[in-house]
Amino acid sequence: MTELQEQLAALRRRMAHTTEECDAKYGKVSEKVTTKPHSTGFPRTSSAAPRDPGGHRGIIDSDAGERRYVSDDAAAADLVAASLLDPHRFHVESWLPGEEVETSAGRHYETETLYARHKRHGSADVGALSDLPSNLLEILSNGAVRGVPPSEWAFLDTETTGLAGGTGTCAFLVGVGRITPEGFRVRQFFMRDYGEEASSLDALTRHLEPFRVLITYNGRTFDQPLLETRYRMNRARAPFARFEHVDLLHGARKLWKLRFDSCRLVELENRILGVERHGDAPGALIPYLYFEYLRTQEIDRLAPVFQHNATDILTLACLTAIVPLAFNETLNEAMTGAANVRVRHGAELAALGRWLREAGELDQASALFRRSIDAGLRDDLLFRTLWDLAALERKKENAEAAIAIWTDLCTSKNPFRVKAYEELAKHYEHETKDYARALDFTRAALELDDSDDLRKREERLMKRIRTANPKAKRRTAAHR
Repeated sequence: MTELQEQLAALRRRMAHTTEECDAKYGKVSEKVTTKPHSTGFPRTSSAAPRDPGGHRGIIDSDAGERRYVSDDAAAADLVAASLLDPHRFHVESWLPGEEVETSAGRHYETETLYARHKRHGSADVGALSDLPSNLLEILSNGAVRGVPPSEWAFLDTETTGLAGGTGTCAFLVGVGRITPEGFRVRQFFMRDYGEEASSLDALTRHLEPFRVLITYNGRTFDQPLLETRYRMNRARAPFARFEHVDLLHGARKLWKLRFDSCRLVELENRILGVERHGDAPGALIPYLYFEYLRTQEIDRLAPVFQHNATDILTLACLTAIVPLAFNETLNEAMTGAANVRVRHGAELAALGRWLREAGELDQASALFRRSIDAGLRDDLLFRTLWDLAALERKKENAEAAIAIWTDLCTSKNPFRVKAYEELAKHYEHETKDYARALDFTRAALELDDSDDLRKREERLMKRIRTANPKAKRRTAAHR
């Protein structure tokens, strides 16, 4: 078998596995029973009906919305077939309240969801979004976004026909969230077929006209480039050049990458906001679900994708209220010395300390590193933070503090132990000219890591000791 054949075989296996996962989660087309839409806008489906204790098969009555039992499989099959012929299952309007929109480029479908201001999204208050300060995004945009009110922020996310991007990947669903006095609104632009892409993009351009700031999550890398490609393919001008683009992923990583293994949006939604999704469409299956919709025209299987997209955008807005605030409060402490930072987790304090160090605020970074250590860190992060703190103290020419930290690192097994011995050796060799003590630390490091650099340092120190004290020549030679 050639390499190409092996790759094709592996691809077929992955596609089969994905199909099995989707069928297990949403039910096969031939087995699924669909009821009339209900108030939440999402389908109630069931696989081939289970049997009651008497052996009768249960079927959901699509008219009554109730389960009843029939005595033979033939009758059950008739009820299933009748439900499959229900015309509502093919109508977008039946599952997603909205309207067909006609533009100069054709037609497409739009739907809008309102999250009322009195609602909560996990621990986040939806109504508080309209009260966010207009300078909130200044720190994450390096000063580019100043004095722009929240009503002019557009929160954008896409659902696509592929996860790798490229010219063959389309954004079949584009959601745009906005903050309004009534709450948080999400408008979604849906192309029911590839022929509706041009109309959907045209409407998206017009919808974005009132906004000045674009907020995404990994949008600089994925969403915006993909949409710009689709605009070019449709011979239209992309609207993004005039926006100040804030990609919240970068700020979130700076704040939480030391605390969490993953900074995926859904992970932060759960860990920070306390939101647990139910019935959500897995992101990896979304392209498959859209292709199934194109093949069968059954919109009910695609309904969870709309909810997935709207929830992502709402989560993005709620995290936008949290991430810049942590940075702003930390910067305020750095400038005024006021201890008003509400961040209390050790890993977050360490991450903010790194950010201040990169910004050149060495004293404040050092203070946050010490606070993070006091707050408690897991071992690997503790040793790394101690090492970073020692480097800061040395840069600030606070040798006494640096020596104390290096000495602490030398007392226990950790990834920086050899480096700490080496730093102590350098200090006593170059700063205090205590060659004997420098040699002791070098040999302690050699016991843990017999490297060429340390051997060269040992030889150089022994020569300096002999030069400075000829009487020590015999002692160093004997030690060798």
